[in-house]
Amino acid sequence: MTNLAIDYSNWQDMDSRLEEKPSIPISSQPGPFKDMIGQSERMQRLFRLVEKVADSDSTIIVQGETGTGKGLIAKAIHENSYRKDKPFVQINCGAIPENLLESELFGHVKGAFTGAVAAKPGKFEIADGGTIFLDEIGDMSHDLQVKLLKVLEESEFERVGGCQTIKTDVRIIAATHRDLDAAVENGTFREDLYYRLVVIPLTLPPLRDRKSDIPLLIAHFLDQLNQKKHTQITGISEKAMELMIAHSWPGNVRELKNMMERLVVLTQEGEIYPRDLPQKLRTAPSDASSIPDVEVSDQGICLSTAVSDFEKSLISQSMKIANGVKKNAAKLLNIKRTTLIEKIKRHNLEESFA
Repeated sequence: MTNLAIDYSNWQDMDSRLEEKPSIPISSQPGPFKDMIGQSERMQRLFRLVEKVADSDSTIIVQGETGTGKGLIAKAIHENSYRKDKPFVQINCGAIPENLLESELFGHVKGAFTGAVAAKPGKFEIADGGTIFLDEIGDMSHDLQVKLLKVLEESEFERVGGCQTIKTDVRIIAATHRDLDAAVENGTFREDLYYRLVVIPLTLPPLRDRKSDIPLLIAHFLDQLNQKKHTQITGISEKAMELMIAHSWPGNVRELKNMMERLVVLTQEGEIYPRDLPQKLRTAPSDASSIPDVEVSDQGICLSTAVSDFEKSLISQSMKIANGVKKNAAKLLNIKRTTLIEKIKRHNLEESFA
């Protein structure tokens, strides 16, 4: 077990000096589900909810920013359900071209299209009796949304190019980083499918909203990486930990995990100090809840997601300034109190201001 060093109970009282302070032992503590680490109140609530719904067989939609661990939650639900001995099949709806996704989901018959030299079962057939996890379902085309709706309503489908109806018994867990409410409003996501999916909605908080879990995650990743990379990292200095907690982590847990791998590979042994961190971590923001910087990369950007994140940030700041009083927060934003309440619900921020 990695001998991590830090008492993270009161980070805001730490000074801002960059001296290399000695470390205090702390070990990673696993959560109730495999690879799901978190002792913050929001994660504990989520874990309790997962325990309740795992065996219900109801359709679940998991929402959250990229890198928050939606796939891990989906797998935890499957492994704690009566379907745990049956297949868990995952497919990323946003990573497969539209003309191929239908075949991946429902299979195809021989000769259905150019290159279909043999019949092939789809994910729904492979997952029969188990769980199918449809990641990034918000990227699915309208035509496929209609066919998925039929599976949800009738538990049957046809292979591409075929006419035989195939029955299926699968539990569907979907996930997206997009705002499906907004997608329904602007017509990019079917309303009837939306209501079929949100039987049980689960929302994963971003890492910046569960900073008390960062030391536990760091310990967990160091344990894994020391074993995998055959390194001997013994801990992390107090100031280095402070800087890592102050970082906003726009890529969430995935970004933290990748950063820890970088630090372990480059450091090899001993402790990790501020000098080992990249510049963006050594320059800590003055306020973790400040409006995030948004850059358009060569690959483009999802405007609706960026606007949604911007709105959430403004709501969070106004509620903080107003000490949780919605009427006063609404005045700061120059909107009606009812409008603010609707936006809080839309962005699944109720727990943040409970």
